[in-house]
Amino acid sequence: MLPGEARVFEAAQESLAGRRRGARGVWPFLGPAFVASVAYVDPGNFATNMAGGARFGYLLLWVILMANLMGMVIQSLSAKLGIATGMNLPEVCRERFSRRTSILLWIQAEIIAMATDLAEFIGAAIGLNILFGIPLFPAALITSVAAFAILALQARGFRRLEAVIAVFIGVIVVAFAAQVFLADPDPSDVARGFIPGFEGSESVLLAVGILGATVMPHVIYLHSALTQHRVVGESDEEKRRIFRFELVDVMIAMGIAGIVNMSMLIIAAAVFHEQGMNDVGDDLVQVADQLGTQLGGHANLLFGVALLASGLSSSSVGTLAGQVVMQGFIRRRIPLFLRRAITMAPALIIIAAGVDASRALVLSQVALSFGIPFALIPLLWFCRDRSLMGVLVNRRFTTALTAVIATVIVCLNVFLLEQTLL
Repeated sequence: MLPGEARVFEAAQESLAGRRRGARGVWPFLGPAFVASVAYVDPGNFATNMAGGARFGYLLLWVILMANLMGMVIQSLSAKLGIATGMNLPEVCRERFSRRTSILLWIQAEIIAMATDLAEFIGAAIGLNILFGIPLFPAALITSVAAFAILALQARGFRRLEAVIAVFIGVIVVAFAAQVFLADPDPSDVARGFIPGFEGSESVLLAVGILGATVMPHVIYLHSALTQHRVVGESDEEKRRIFRFELVDVMIAMGIAGIVNMSMLIIAAAVFHEQGMNDVGDDLVQVADQLGTQLGGHANLLFGVALLASGLSSSSVGTLAGQVVMQGFIRRRIPLFLRRAITMAPALIIIAAGVDASRALVLSQVALSFGIPFALIPLLWFCRDRSLMGVLVNRRFTTALTAVIATVIVCLNVFLLEQTLL
């Protein structure tokens, strides 16, 4: 344990003993949810939120709100599993399911990891293109170097990596706060966006994409790994207190992510939809260009900075999640940098082939939504098992609520599949 991490551990023990209260008591436990929340503001969110706002105005704001509330529930369960069992979700799956089932779950999780990397790499490359005019493929190569550098911070302690990711999130928040101020949306129109409703199958397609971009399968696996060894509760009461602290972490981090996502859609609705520019959201380079034209104030550069920060941070988090998945499901580990190289290869190939980057971003988010049930249903199943979870076992209401969330996600995916095929 590095000196900085030792100090954090000692502070956590003081918090559990009741000697640190208020913000000082919570601080040692902050971090895991912020790392997970990066996946909730990744470049896929930029694509789906901008497309949704430009095409349908404020209509899908309620979808973002519901998806974020779902994310809070899901991430709290994932954190709770790690605290209660000392294992992450893939490890529990390996112990409780057959080897064949574990291998199948691992394969689908790896496919989802590649879809995740596709969105993150393309997003960061587009961000570099917006800021410096670098063509997409060289920008993607620069992104890969930067992602390796961020991952190297883990060797100096996970707390440093958490700090860097928190800075990236801060950059994204400031950038979108400035753009919302410049866009000056009508508050009454924004409020109407929280009334549930759809306008045709295309709005449902985008809603599922928003869901896939918000509730990310790989961080359902990752969050349990971030809490399993962070601070180990020696008694039932300590485990309860650790979980209460982690709930605060989840609510703060996910609340920030939700506000950022809503800001994206509000900006697109106010700037593009209200002026009849319904197709602008399909191309993020065009989005940045038009934001600069319509809003001034270097809004295009703010958008590019936010997109680059999102792509770099979420790409690193995706690599960590991939390592957790492989180690948990099949007891195999490969060097972190080799995993980074493997998962980024499909993204580099697609960019080199000249595929429409923004469209690939939206479709990758739809693909991600199909991976959610494979992580969510086992999580729900395990968290209701008292023999596994002990004092942190789900209450009946929590189990019922999570079952409703899983059902909604599966039904939306079935509808999307039917619309896509027919």
